Amino acid sequence: MADEILMAHGSGGKLAHGLVQRTFVDVLDNPLLAKLDDSAVFNVSGRLAFTTDSYVVTPIFFPGGDIGKLAVCGTVNDLAMSGACPLYLSLSFIIEEGFSKKDLEAVVASVKETADEAGVAIVTGDTKVVDRGSVDKLYINTAGVGTVAQNADISGENARPGDKILLSGPIGDHGIAVISKREGLSFSTQLTSDCAPLNDLVASMLKASPNIHCLRDPTRGGLATTLNELARQSQVKILIEEEQVPVREEVLAACEMLGFDPLYVANEGKLVAVVAAADAQHVLEAMRANRYGEQAVIIGEVAEGDPGRVVMKTPLGTTRIVDMLTGDLLPRIC
Repeated sequence: MADEILMAHGSGGKLAHGLVQRTFVDVLDNPLLAKLDDSAVFNVSGRLAFTTDSYVVTPIFFPGGDIGKLAVCGTVNDLAMSGACPLYLSLSFIIEEGFSKKDLEAVVASVKETADEAGVAIVTGDTKVVDRGSVDKLYINTAGVGTVAQNADISGENARPGDKILLSGPIGDHGIAVISKREGLSFSTQLTSDCAPLNDLVASMLKASPNIHCLRDPTRGGLATTLNELARQSQVKILIEEEQVPVREEVLAACEMLGFDPLYVANEGKLVAVVAAADAQHVLEAMRANRYGEQAVIIGEVAEGDPGRVVMKTPLGTTRIVDMLTGDLLPRIC
């Protein structure tokens, strides 16, 4: 029992305090967190971005990541997609009674490593333990705060006809890596999740050009759903070319076997950018100079007419409408 989380670890008593201190505070140590006050107090001036999210992936450890890495990356990336520089995160754990302490420590270590890479601090949090069967092992809730430059204007409603659509790399890696682990699928090469913090990539892009109109990370619902969101928010038509959308062979093979369309498979380390045509090549070069954008490509453009519609040109020269995801393609992937 000493290796498992008990209901008493959520009671607020000695066991709870010991767990919080040894598993969280000692690992995620920083001056704001160490105070253990009910709120973290810090000085910030200028415009702020604020986001929150929850993570319920199954399995919690998958090729290329785990629920801890996913939680930090997801929150950092949501801030970055507004052009923000992420600063501080909160982290709340809902733990099922009987969960392995060793696994919890591994998740927290992953949180620490990913937060360090992204340059953010975990400054406050909470821990709850619930009865067996109430949750599936471990859920994480986050919130994040970052600063936004005064001249930044990045929003899903800013796409304009003539803009180019940029994609930072191959799609579908995360969703297929998770489902392959869950279902015991194997490939000739190791497919790993693309889970990564993208704030440094975004900073490089903004340095290359101030004319980035939209940023979005295509997570649940994949690239297709993200493009539909942007088309509807901006009331524009988006045209993409199927041959320009990169997909790994392993992902294509898995999708063919499972009956999935890669356009709808989740990503956790890719972004879509809508950029003024005159600056698209400059931004593309900046992306390719970053480790998380080495395979960036231009996949299409924003066009006049048919507001809210996404259309894809196929290799045969025909076109098809790419609609938003309907239903639940891959449950519990983020």
